[in-house]
Amino acid sequence: MLDTETTRFVDAATALPAAVLEAAYERQLDLWSEGGDAASDAAGPSASANSELDHRIRAALLPRADELDEHVLGLHTGARTVISTAARAILTRRRLTAEQFTVLVTPFVELGFDIPAHAD
Repeated sequence: MLDTETTRFVDAATALPAAVLEAAYERQLDLWSEGGDAASDAAGPSASANSELDHRIRAALLPRADELDEHVLGLHTGARTVISTAARAILTRRRLTAEQFTVLVTPFVELGFDIPAHAD
């Protein structure tokens, strides 16, 4: 089962306007070479949690697929990726180092999202 912080984040992030999701995805790409790739690998939740998370994100974004892809071709997939990456970090924050957590949630922190604190 997903925790409250993760579901709250997913629900808010999937409702963002297309231009904002594009900015978050572009920022994630910038951070990928700064440790984002390795951090993303470390943030893998259990199979059941990952399935639940994936289902929640897909269900929220699928009705918006045309809107997102009309804004920028491929944004529907990019939005799923950036939201999933940050949500997985929030969900597994107790296992991640502070640096791993930060690099994964930065695209949304920079947008002013209230992200839960990293948990040691």
